[in-house]
Amino acid sequence: MKYHLLTISLLLSGILLQGQEVIKLSLNEAQAYAIEHNRTLESARLDIQSSDAKIKESISQGLPKIDASVDWMTYFGYEMEFNLGMGGDVNFTPEQMAEAWNNTSTEYPDVSMQDLRIYQAGSYFEQQLTSMLPASTIKMTDASTAAVQLGQLIFSGQYWAGIKAAKLGKKLTEQGFENSILDIKESVTNSYLMALVTKKSIETINASIENLETVKHHTEMMYKTGIAEQTDVDQLSIQVTMLENNLRSMQRGLTMTYSMLKFQLGLDSDQNIELSSTLDEITSELEPQQSLPTFDPTGNILYQLTQSQSDLSEKMLDIEKWSYAPTITGFYTYNQKLLTTGFDMTPKHLAGVTVSIPIFSSGGRKHKVTQAQIELDKARINQQMVIQQLEIQEKQLASDLKSAIENHEAQKENVEIARRVYQNIEKKYQQGIVSSLELTQTNSNYLQAESNYIQSLMTLLQAKVAIDKLYNQL
Repeated sequence: MKYHLLTISLLLSGILLQGQEVIKLSLNEAQAYAIEHNRTLESARLDIQSSDAKIKESISQGLPKIDASVDWMTYFGYEMEFNLGMGGDVNFTPEQMAEAWNNTSTEYPDVSMQDLRIYQAGSYFEQQLTSMLPASTIKMTDASTAAVQLGQLIFSGQYWAGIKAAKLGKKLTEQGFENSILDIKESVTNSYLMALVTKKSIETINASIENLETVKHHTEMMYKTGIAEQTDVDQLSIQVTMLENNLRSMQRGLTMTYSMLKFQLGLDSDQNIELSSTLDEITSELEPQQSLPTFDPTGNILYQLTQSQSDLSEKMLDIEKWSYAPTITGFYTYNQKLLTTGFDMTPKHLAGVTVSIPIFSSGGRKHKVTQAQIELDKARINQQMVIQQLEIQEKQLASDLKSAIENHEAQKENVEIARRVYQNIEKKYQQGIVSSLELTQTNSNYLQAESNYIQSLMTLLQAKVAIDKLYNQL
């Protein structure tokens, strides 16, 4: 059963009324309305938007990044001491010179003053003098720096593989959305058909009740004249009561079917809807005898999903393989001193390149590659399984459709026979030839034949819907 999707402009122009007025929908319009308003599909659309944002996030990882920072710190008045050594002009007192010589001669008793330049004692003598120098100090005042850093990824194999994986992820999400549309159209169609079939059953029962009420009234008149017995009236009353109970049950079932249909359409439970399509119109479009085209599993959305999943697994394997390659990044930093100490060696401009080379990971990278390869192998196996399952499903659904067609034709013939039999028995009952028991039994047989016919019609419609969904023609 192939229904063409109506545009929303057509839908809004003729079928959607204001407030809580009745929304009148044909089967095609119901499918179109559900695609726009079903809450499951609304959530699926958000998933597509999220996957699109994921692609942009992946791309942004390789684009320039600018970070700014401002810091402040205090040294609590700390003074840094250091000794500059013997450089420059330094004047020592005679006492300092004498003390240095005494310490040196004590350490090196065989060295004279003239030998200080030749022997190691000269270095020792200078150290003694240096130790006598006063320490220099720098007071560490509060410091504050503003910095701006520009970073740029130069090369990363995982980066490019990650972008491709993100795009495949979006493709998977879009295919999942298409599959959800098919599911919703199938659910809406089945609920719509169930409502029509239930209404048809209610009409049949109502007609039977009206007919039996007429027969019952005629029997009561016959009883009053002594032609019929009270038993005849009672049997007809029982039959009418049973049909009325069955009618109420059918009406409750119809209410539940409408509630389910409203939920699938994305409508509030208190919204009134009217189904404008009829069973006869839908049945006339069936063409169940038309031969099915050659089935191509690759055209089915489920196969396409598994194909995309296999492609995604392959890209995930590439990402793990690229973990063996180096990553190159560059940076530039500008530092602006807001507050500075008396001793500051930080330059204003810094630039550099970092090459990160993976060398040894204790087998971690290797095991990740192995796991990714296993996932890819599993995805490919699943792909082949889906092909086989779809081919089996196509054969089963084609067989179900053929059986449904044959059963529908048989039940259609049976209901015609049952109707003729009942009409014949009813005439004989009015002539007093048969009993009321035989009349009620014949009526029950006729109602059962009608029920079987309606059920066979529903089975036929569902079988056609199922195979149309398999062929992506729903």
